[in-house]
Amino acid sequence: MIMPFDLPMFFAFIIAFAILAYVVMDGFDLGVGILFPFLPVGRERDSAINSVAPVWDGNETWLVLGGGGLLAAFPLAYGMILSALYAPIIAMLLALVFRGVAFEFRWRDPRHRPLWDVAFTGGSIVAALAQGITLGALLQGIAVQNRTYAGGWFDWLTPFSLLVGVSLVCGYALLGSTWLVMKSEGSLQERCHRLAFRLGIATIVAMAAVSASTPFLRDAYWMRWFAWPQVLFTAQVPLLVAIVTFVLFWSLRRGHHYTPFLMALALFGLGLAGLGVSLYPFVVPPSVSIWDAAAPHDSLAFMLPGVLVMVPIILAYTGYSYWVFRGKTGHEGYH
Repeated sequence: MIMPFDLPMFFAFIIAFAILAYVVMDGFDLGVGILFPFLPVGRERDSAINSVAPVWDGNETWLVLGGGGLLAAFPLAYGMILSALYAPIIAMLLALVFRGVAFEFRWRDPRHRPLWDVAFTGGSIVAALAQGITLGALLQGIAVQNRTYAGGWFDWLTPFSLLVGVSLVCGYALLGSTWLVMKSEGSLQERCHRLAFRLGIATIVAMAAVSASTPFLRDAYWMRWFAWPQVLFTAQVPLLVAIVTFVLFWSLRRGHHYTPFLMALALFGLGLAGLGVSLYPFVVPPSVSIWDAAAPHDSLAFMLPGVLVMVPIILAYTGYSYWVFRGKTGHEGYH
């Protein structure tokens, strides 16, 4: 039964918001790393990495908040998800470590800069792919028996999870290219305009493939999307995707600087909205709901004041950092 103030639902919303914030913020700097092989060595690569240097580590605050919040508020779900998805999650964390080391050492160790560029690109691609595979594996469902994970080591590795992984790599690359359109000038901006148009096509095709496959994973997904009368509401998601897609390509054709990035963010927001439509009310599909996985009410109530204080603080310093480092980026080292 849902109470007037439903603490499990509130914490589920906070975790979903943290995941959205991480995807849209860390997504573009992972996208910059994915695009590195397509950028000439020298000024363009330096400008690209300088555009994310002031904010990239702060962006990962939201990953910590999402993971820590899942452990604190939904410990049952945390144990099940980690047990099922150890391999892609560990791959993601190791990739983020390699990427972070490369971020610093490519400036401090110019003699080995080509090696650090490879590490930066590889870490970005592996992290994005692992995140997508994790999402796809969660969406296709986790085998649970007696409140524990009952599947195998490689249950996460399926054609659908790989499709979601590749789709997320394309989407992050689109975010990275539109971010560089917004933050750069000259030849780098022109190159990223061209890349963004191609990546936009790839992202929309990938989103369509994932969206077309998802309702066939489980009957419950099909019912949530197509049963009457909720189809009147769920149909708004693909309609909005079509509108945002049109504005994205129109703004790229017109050479706009800011609109393409905003539209790419909107595509990700709509994608996560679609994910919410499919998953609700389960945190571990197909059998563990938000309320089944939640920590005891007293524990949630104890954490509530901290969340109400800390989340606005994180939002404030994140917004301030983006405001301070607004505008176009040069090619000089950021240290």
